[in-house]
Amino acid sequence: MAHSTAPVSAEHLIAIEEEWGAHNYHPLDIVVERASGAWVYDADGRRYLDCLSAYSALNQGHCHPRILAALKEQAERVTLTSRAFRNDQLPLFCQELAALCRMQMVLPMNTGAEAVETAIKAARRWGYTKKSIAPDQAEIIVCSNNFHGRTTTIVGFSSEPGYREGFGPFTPGFVTIPFGDAAALEAAITPNTAAFLFEPIQCEAGILIPPAGYLRAVAEICKKHNVLLMADEIQTGLGRTGAMFACWREDVQPDVFILGKALSGGFYPVSAVVSSREVLGVFAPGTHGSTYGGNPLACAVARTAVQVVQDERLAERATELGAWLLAELRATLHHAAIQEIRGCGLLIAIDLHQPARTYCEKLMQLGVLCKETHSHVIRLAPPLVISKEDLEWACTQLRAVFA
Repeated sequence: MAHSTAPVSAEHLIAIEEEWGAHNYHPLDIVVERASGAWVYDADGRRYLDCLSAYSALNQGHCHPRILAALKEQAERVTLTSRAFRNDQLPLFCQELAALCRMQMVLPMNTGAEAVETAIKAARRWGYTKKSIAPDQAEIIVCSNNFHGRTTTIVGFSSEPGYREGFGPFTPGFVTIPFGDAAALEAAITPNTAAFLFEPIQCEAGILIPPAGYLRAVAEICKKHNVLLMADEIQTGLGRTGAMFACWREDVQPDVFILGKALSGGFYPVSAVVSSREVLGVFAPGTHGSTYGGNPLACAVARTAVQVVQDERLAERATELGAWLLAELRATLHHAAIQEIRGCGLLIAIDLHQPARTYCEKLMQLGVLCKETHSHVIRLAPPLVISKEDLEWACTQLRAVFA
């Protein structure tokens, strides 16, 4: 079947997608054709300020030229070897990412959910081989309102009915406690507890920020009880919250980092579990794998994406611009529909008393792209390369929508 080169209208493209694509998302009706930095352009040439960053996968902005160059250069050399052979990019990726995370070992995968599944497998095997938990009795403690991905194992320990309905039966071995409650963690730990899996900030749940000192408290509890502290920093990592990793905002070094999204700057699916030799050393040849995990194209892209975060001081930018944006919104955005405005770095929530979808649609009409989360929260998470002038313009549009 030949591909037509004639331009197709946005309306027609939406109709094709609605007919031929599974309806597992409810996107805003904008058809993005190209993008650069913090801006995207639709099929009609109209531009929009991206304040979602593909759920924080685009911390470095759209089509960052350095990452694009790395992608092109590597794609012309070799893209995939599988792990049946070695390649010249994987060793350097592992070394550089482990050093960045202050860890000893890296296990690369592709998607964030794959990385979480890998961490779960590592924690269970560590529990059996290092902690002497009885076979098939290992437990992992998780938090209510968590979002760690969409696999059947992961949705099985979600507290969101919409993620679970119709997908059972679910994998046992998970214990749920309230988020932000260190005492609840200590009370839930038993001799069978292998790990505590958590997000430093619950992004998908509406940017829920735990009380100050929570991360330090849970780290101390896990250390005391010989329980692995596993931080899912897929959305909060690599500069988003104003630190390289959100855990570091409280000087907490977890036992396991789970990374994805911005690890590739939005060019290619790359994820990783980063930990100690004691934890990742539980894997032997044949016990876990991925055909594409650690492929040379992914590693070359990720190495450059991480370097961009460091060289362009994107965590520092998130601190400075995020503090300004949060203060500006709190000072100038007043409306009966607004319940609370909260945030950390360039990760900000406008929590409403009513559904947020209508406001997101109005913002799109004014040229600002964001998306509702948990129906009543507007998430603002622009690329960390965004300028202050663009943020000021976005605030003007927000004030217009809430006027």
